[in-house]
Amino acid sequence: MKRLSHTMLPRFSAARLAVRAAVLATLIGGSIPLHAHAQDNNARFHHAPLSVDDVRNPYATQTGSADAGKRLYAEHCAACHGAAAQGSGNVPSLASARIKQASPGALFWFISKGDIDAGMPAWNSLPEQQRWNLVSFLQSLASSTPASGAPVATASMTPGNWPAPKAPFTDFRHESPGSSRKITVADLPAPYATASAGNAPQLVARPPGAWPKAPPGFKVELFASGLDNPRLLRTAPNGDVFVAETRAGRITLFRGITVNGHATETHVFASGLNKPFGIAFYPAGPHPKWIYIGDTDQVVRFPYQDGDVQATAKPEHIADLPHGDGGHSTRDVSFSPDGTRMYVSVGSASNVDDPDTTPGEKLRADILVFRPDGSDMHVYAYGIRNAVGLAIDPRTGALWCSVNERDGLGDNLVPDYITHVQEGGFYGWPWWYMGAHQDPRHAGKHPELARKAIVPDVLLNPHNASLQLTFYTDRQFPREYSGDIFAAEHGSWNRSTRVGYEVIRVLRHGGDRATGEYQDFLTGFVLPSGQVWGRPVGVTTASDGSLLVSDDGSNTIWRVSYRKS
Repeated sequence: MKRLSHTMLPRFSAARLAVRAAVLATLIGGSIPLHAHAQDNNARFHHAPLSVDDVRNPYATQTGSADAGKRLYAEHCAACHGAAAQGSGNVPSLASARIKQASPGALFWFISKGDIDAGMPAWNSLPEQQRWNLVSFLQSLASSTPASGAPVATASMTPGNWPAPKAPFTDFRHESPGSSRKITVADLPAPYATASAGNAPQLVARPPGAWPKAPPGFKVELFASGLDNPRLLRTAPNGDVFVAETRAGRITLFRGITVNGHATETHVFASGLNKPFGIAFYPAGPHPKWIYIGDTDQVVRFPYQDGDVQATAKPEHIADLPHGDGGHSTRDVSFSPDGTRMYVSVGSASNVDDPDTTPGEKLRADILVFRPDGSDMHVYAYGIRNAVGLAIDPRTGALWCSVNERDGLGDNLVPDYITHVQEGGFYGWPWWYMGAHQDPRHAGKHPELARKAIVPDVLLNPHNASLQLTFYTDRQFPREYSGDIFAAEHGSWNRSTRVGYEVIRVLRHGGDRATGEYQDFLTGFVLPSGQVWGRPVGVTTASDGSLLVSDDGSNTIWRVSYRKS
């Protein structure tokens, strides 16, 4: 298959890209994304039939309809779309002109119908009046003006009729620090062996006494709190810890660790960025001169000297990146050990759209590679739906990534994964997965790629949402942890019983490759009711060898340290 060169990078104008505006959230902490696709001025709101435009909201003039919808929004939607409807991570704001342009009937139609492939479960299980009240609330929002005062849900949730997981797959009820897992290609079920679920997280405030759980000998402390959507973490050579507060558009710096495990100092290093995520120091070594930031639409860099707590200049543009109003927004950045290559991950614009027929997918679902000045862009590896986290193995110099695979094929398909990345390698998306397994939604397409599709090193539970990963090379943890990988699992939405919401340890047993085995390491972010209070995103090693974990559910950073007995 021909790959695009950097000279073919498309212009991402509103007239050419599919416009995605998210609309609702699920019962479980998340929201339900509602997407509006607009290829031109005459496009239909997510292909809603013309007939729905004549359907009127029967409760539009009823006193209290919008207020009732606001309460429903707080219960079902706020965790992902934000308490003020401002959006979060990859989830857009609902207070937008594009939502205003949709008819009440089109909003109601899509809330009811859903589209699993687009990440939107059907919500016809909610009473009709409640769905209309949600429409009333959405339409009450002023364009580009977020709602205020929507509380975070704290209501209890009765556990569902959750079936027991079929080994080797698991769910949150069986996640426990130290439990080992290994999934192989032979374990994969057929597509649609189970229904495709819409079960996003109902995010609640952390109850008193709820705390992350680590293996014996490890201690978990609260390193920082009160953050705004803390995502990727990176530690500078001097020990300062940087976090991307993606929704806030800023990079925050933490310095030092108190005797109680808290950060000693907090500083805003840079602000005014566009969904920042990736952070990388360049060149390698103890005294980098630049900090590179992966915004959703570009890579920028700031001058940097050891000890800087605030950027000393405006960001310098390095390279444009594929982007759009929908799809995956995270862009991680990493450098080859010799400093000659800059790797940038760019997730797909969809769940499983065919790049052959969807212009918005060009140069997405790829890991791109540039020179450090942004020149000579080309595709390093492709068919990788969403490589959220990138990391260089400090022992071998190999590039590794942590990947969110596709949804919509059932509870136990398709596994997320962690793998070393082969230059020029094809990892399957969207036509194939886990080697020569064809996605039935693309049956018969690209048979020549079946033998090229690479099976990743470590298959994870499907829908885990594996995000940042890091190699542990310090000495605070026991010797057997040296060289192993830690990865944050943000948690499922497309699974009937929750899975993920943890940090895992990928064992390498002192070798350079992974055996496919991994263990639960940090758990406890899901309550027995199925409600979620925390969602791990970033992982990094602090200067003292402890592990730091960002959590955009409770807007905190956790510290995990080991005490020798």
